[in-house]
Amino acid sequence: MIPTDPALCESLTAAVRNPSALPLDQYQAKLNQFFGNYCHRNEAAGWRRDKHVRDAGPFVASLAAGAWKGTGFGTHAPVVIWYSPDMAEWLVKNRSGEGGASNPPPPVPDGAIMVKEMFPYPAAACADVDPVKLFPTSGAAIMVRDSTASHDGWYWGWYGFGPKSGWAPDWPPGPANNLPVQGFGQYCMNCHASAKDNLTFASPRNIQGEPGRPLVYLSQSWFMAPPPEDHHHDVAVPDEVGPLEQPLRQADPAVDQALRAYLLKTPPRDTVVNMPSATYDNTWVGAGGPHASDEFVTSTQCLGCHDAGSTGLQFDMTMPNPHGANLINLSPYGTWRTSPMGLAGRDPFFFAQLASEMQSFHPAAKPGLVEDTCLGCHGIQGQRQFHIDMFSQTGGECPDFTREMVNAVPWPDDNPTAPHAQYGMLARDGISCAACHRMALGEAATKAAAGTPENACIAERQAFLNPHNTGFARTFTGSFLVGPPDKLIGPFEMPKVKPMENALGITPVHDVAITSSEVCGSCHSVHLPVLQNGQPITRIYEQTTYPEWAFSAYRTGTTPDGPLPQGPGSLAQTCQACHMPSKTADGRPMRSKIASIQEFSNFPEAENNLGPDDIDLPVRDGFAAHTLVGLNVFLTKIAQQFPDVLGIPTQDPMLTSRGLDPLLRTEQAMLDMAGNQTADVAVSGVSTAGGRLQATVTVNNKAGHKLPSGVGFRRVFLEFQVLDQNGTTLWASGRTDASGALVDQTNTPLDGEYWWTDDCTARIQPEARLHQPHFQRITRQDQTQIYQELVSTPPLDNSAPVCGPGTDPKGMLTTSFLSICNTVKDNRILPHGYLPLPERTQIATALGATEDLAKEAGATAVDDDPDYISGGGDSLVYDVALADLPAGSHPAAVQATLFYQAAPPFYLQDRFCTAKGDDTERLKYLVDHLNLDGSAADDWKLKLISSGVVALP
Repeated sequence: MIPTDPALCESLTAAVRNPSALPLDQYQAKLNQFFGNYCHRNEAAGWRRDKHVRDAGPFVASLAAGAWKGTGFGTHAPVVIWYSPDMAEWLVKNRSGEGGASNPPPPVPDGAIMVKEMFPYPAAACADVDPVKLFPTSGAAIMVRDSTASHDGWYWGWYGFGPKSGWAPDWPPGPANNLPVQGFGQYCMNCHASAKDNLTFASPRNIQGEPGRPLVYLSQSWFMAPPPEDHHHDVAVPDEVGPLEQPLRQADPAVDQALRAYLLKTPPRDTVVNMPSATYDNTWVGAGGPHASDEFVTSTQCLGCHDAGSTGLQFDMTMPNPHGANLINLSPYGTWRTSPMGLAGRDPFFFAQLASEMQSFHPAAKPGLVEDTCLGCHGIQGQRQFHIDMFSQTGGECPDFTREMVNAVPWPDDNPTAPHAQYGMLARDGISCAACHRMALGEAATKAAAGTPENACIAERQAFLNPHNTGFARTFTGSFLVGPPDKLIGPFEMPKVKPMENALGITPVHDVAITSSEVCGSCHSVHLPVLQNGQPITRIYEQTTYPEWAFSAYRTGTTPDGPLPQGPGSLAQTCQACHMPSKTADGRPMRSKIASIQEFSNFPEAENNLGPDDIDLPVRDGFAAHTLVGLNVFLTKIAQQFPDVLGIPTQDPMLTSRGLDPLLRTEQAMLDMAGNQTADVAVSGVSTAGGRLQATVTVNNKAGHKLPSGVGFRRVFLEFQVLDQNGTTLWASGRTDASGALVDQTNTPLDGEYWWTDDCTARIQPEARLHQPHFQRITRQDQTQIYQELVSTPPLDNSAPVCGPGTDPKGMLTTSFLSICNTVKDNRILPHGYLPLPERTQIATALGATEDLAKEAGATAVDDDPDYISGGGDSLVYDVALADLPAGSHPAAVQATLFYQAAPPFYLQDRFCTAKGDDTERLKYLVDHLNLDGSAADDWKLKLISSGVVALP
């Protein structure tokens, strides 16, 4: 298998040696011709090869079930490397151990190529065969030098020979949306960054005709057996894993009927526009960088080292799956990627919300004002990098980042979005690694970062969103400053810096600030303008999750700038303690290395690598999973069932089939949080005296913030049932229909469950602001205790609005983030130890905010309920007339159950009645076809906790 058309090889050589000169798909077409014709085996043209097939690590035999089984422990499968003439010349000149070589050596010349052909274990089976007679059954790892394209200076990838190899060009992406198999800034650096120079371990002693012998490893190869699996091949060509669960084949008529939004029919699948494939989403540090233009990069630059199993030899950052034969991935990348943070740039609810803001709520507003503001969180890396680059290119302007840019892709290269493809990649990557690990927190870091190119447009955002705030409060709504592009902060002391510096030019540094709740608080304190007729009239807090924590018994009482008034609370712990757990579910502390790289002491011997002081990683106490979940199981279910629509893979890119699919792990983390960390429900004081059944239900909030918290449309509600001896429901408050809408005993929706008429042409009594009030006593089945925040718009008659805490609502209920004028109701359960207003004001002032923050983080319309003084829970009485029970029935027990809804029916109906287009139709299709049958979120409500059946006295 040698080139048969030297002229063809010669015609392809110039293009193959210059990968950055062509778009990826066009370059890969050239590569396919070149390698497919074995042009790299052209010894007549000066290409050189290894002496023979050689191992990259041990091959060990073991006896299992009466038969020998072999297992390979190489960094790759057995290899033969082919070297272009200039690559071989560089190796001979600079790595032959002769005194003439410079130290460090000069860079490998551009255009140099190495092709690492891979074969089945063991190498001994083919060591005596001329390599040109061997077919590379495991493909080839390739390296093409191009220092003009990236910091590391290499084009990396895997190539499969022949039509059955599984190799295909990356553009257009395949149906599984897997990682690209070739390109710049690839995961190959997880090992190659451990090389002492030029990111290669290659040695001339392996090359035919050069002195010396290749390294030799233990090889117990006296038997013939099927070759073991090759992890490198599995990473390059993973299983074509589709949906993890099957959605409904036909739209659920019950859900569609229950949502009462008939104007927008369920779109057929072939009209639903998929999000761009995650295969496109790969940016990297440019040549000569990192500079401000490299401030943000996609998570593909991190996953090689910070995902479990990436080397295929060690599986740190994992634990055995107690329910299967695979591993659970606890790594930073593996737990973050499928979290709501990792999916934020593809969240179908968010983009449908954005469509409503643009089309119905604020059509008179400057489009960029709305889109740039919202994408400054959900698409933060794309929005930030676009601002950085445009500020530099325009001489000081900060143009708006738009929804259209999120869809930008590089293929085909003449498509109109291609110029913004880099920013689309970054935005779709969600709230990604660099967004948090580059935060500049604290006065000293903020002062150093102010005015730098990477923060050129942040002052403008801060002035627009937080004009009267100072200090930390100036960074609310994700308006934090970032540090320099050549540094990343982390929580551990004395990190090993060489691998990251070699791969990305970035130095990891210890910064205790990243362990503070302020890392979360900047984005989870959402301060937004109130728009009327397209113009801001004031500003108000849409979300106060961080302040709720800061005002509770869970507060630590300190920030990166020092202590706060009132000091720590009695239950002090950071946000990360719950959302980035460092203990297993059974309470055992997690200890692990924090990366997966090629180490010196724990890997097969390699040549030309760094020493143990530079690359051997310590096991760390306090290792924390980047789980970052709340209770939005609905989003996770959509990702599991519709990965094609969201444009994502479902299998972990590095752990592959060895690991539990990350989306399943994320769901389990949410269910664990729902059942163990959210709330308790108890029933007490049950009696049937005087012809009435009475019971007190108490909900204990176990969260460090309000329950629920986050975006205002989330809600929690109580279902209270009176049961007979057979468990049949005789009376109930909190019944729901198929879409999770609350209904009475006749299946009639309660006031406020729907805001629109069925045809979406009009709002239902908009100025009445119909809703379920906060109850301290419930006596009827059309009353339900819903813990929620409801907000209203400015007055509908365009009269001068009075907005803010303590003002009377004049407009209609709204789901618009940019229309919040008044709070109509906020009876979300306060966390334990909630401080009174004067003390909350002291803390708000110390954070740099005004008294409004302290006021807005309080409760609204809870009457004189004493449970909302110091917080921690809520108690109410259910008072049922026995005469209201079905005739002849006999009550035997009661039960209280707490449910959570991330997207209540009024919210979904508002999406479908207030916008059209791709984003709205996509959400409509997903909602109508989402299969929740038999799940913990059946009927669009997630069960949190139940009191269990409590017998009547």
